[in-house]
Amino acid sequence: MKERIHKQIELLKSGQLSEQEFFKFLENMPYENMGNIKLDFHRKIRRGLPEVIYGSGKSIDQLVKIVSKFRDLDEEILITRIQKDKYQALSQSFSNLVYHEKARIVTFDKEPKVELGGKIMVISAGSSDEAVAEEAYVSARYLGNRVDKEYDVGVACLSRILDLQHKLNDYSVLIVIAGMEGALPSVVAGLTSTPLLAVPTSVGYGANFQGLAALLAMLNSCAGGVSVVNIDNGFGAAYQATLINRKISPVS
Repeated sequence: MKERIHKQIELLKSGQLSEQEFFKFLENMPYENMGNIKLDFHRKIRRGLPEVIYGSGKSIDQLVKIVSKFRDLDEEILITRIQKDKYQALSQSFSNLVYHEKARIVTFDKEPKVELGGKIMVISAGSSDEAVAEEAYVSARYLGNRVDKEYDVGVACLSRILDLQHKLNDYSVLIVIAGMEGALPSVVAGLTSTPLLAVPTSVGYGANFQGLAALLAMLNSCAGGVSVVNIDNGFGAAYQATLINRKISPVS
């Protein structure tokens, strides 16, 4: 968005863009008004991160309009929580979309640009937590981070997480994901000084209460410095991790 604004100003200065055309461009600030859809392209300037589209509940028609506008403005797109059938319908109109199936995320067919110097690590307790972990991993990558991941390192075999201890302090932020009793973030927090975001998942048997047990366990962590996001909210953890990483690492 900043690059687009600078380009429009230069075109206006050089006479290649009329005042009327420039004012038409400004009409999209601070948001693009498309009737029942209002896209906040100004958000990247205010917050440093672009608007991300929540796909669940949106119709194909709404999604087509949204993707078209992002494409026309040459903006990167990140659509979360989107079912495969909706992606397949969208791909009939847009050949440059990619579906990250485990994460349930749609992006344009471009490698994400790394904008931040620090690194994020996504850690999950069990392979059953992988959908949430992948949502965090893919979201963090497309928000401009360098991201590593380690899955299936839960507390049922402590040796797995202890084998990672030597490198936990190499990261700017850790995202630690667990269902069941939600113990892994407390264990990891006791092994490192790196800021940690805990994500409870709805994975578990009856008394897990669809993630409530893990959520309460993480909120009551004995280890200090554990911040907790909502149940199954891998994207929310990735967004917050990116904001932390931006403060630690300069934008390239």
